[in-house]
Amino acid sequence: MGAIDSELLVLTCGDPTRERWLPFHGSRRPPAFGGVPTVALPAAAGRADIDAALRAHDPRRVVVHGTDADLAAVLLRLLRTERLDVEVAFVAAGRSAAAAVWGLGRDPSLALTGSASPVPLVRDDTGGVLVGRGEIRDLDGECYCDDDLVLRGRTPRLVVAAGPDGIGVRAGRGPGLPSGPPHPVDQAARSGRGSSRGRAVQVGGLPFTVVADGVAHPRPLERRTWYRHTADWLLVRP
Repeated sequence: MGAIDSELLVLTCGDPTRERWLPFHGSRRPPAFGGVPTVALPAAAGRADIDAALRAHDPRRVVVHGTDADLAAVLLRLLRTERLDVEVAFVAAGRSAAAAVWGLGRDPSLALTGSASPVPLVRDDTGGVLVGRGEIRDLDGECYCDDDLVLRGRTPRLVVAAGPDGIGVRAGRGPGLPSGPPHPVDQAARSGRGSSRGRAVQVGGLPFTVVADGVAHPRPLERRTWYRHTADWLLVRP
């Protein structure tokens, strides 16, 4: 059987009875997408589930209804299968760093009617993508963003975020996303914490755990690089 040529496809990820849905128009029920073809995926869906749904429908636009990790999983499969020409919309189920950094609204109808535009695709050196927020806690090491020194020494948190202007990174105490103008550390300093924004972030130090889009890497790392891919992805925004 050949693929169904669908203009739109909704992927609902996880068990909706256990999700903490955002209050769309005063309701805590999952948003309805009318007669749009919809495929329910399990929580933490893998390559087989996502690829099968995309092959069966061959959509021009896919709406991901779930968590930041779900959005990252779908985007990764589009990257790996060379389908970055597919438009991607996101309706968050619960709090979402991706919705914050990309300025996405809470009205699910915009996922169907909004316009898509190219935005930076952030990858990492372990084969993943970052759509929202990455974090390393209790880091002892160094971090550079392009040529800017962001960290030398220890920091309670290193926060990295994808966004319209590339990759932002901030070393400090609070959990907030990087914002404001860059404040790099003096290259001659023996220690320091700062912030920057650019095309690549490189981190090295004593073994640390990376949490990307809410998912912890399965093993400690001594190095991690996030970088802007050579091609963009098509994000639907208000």
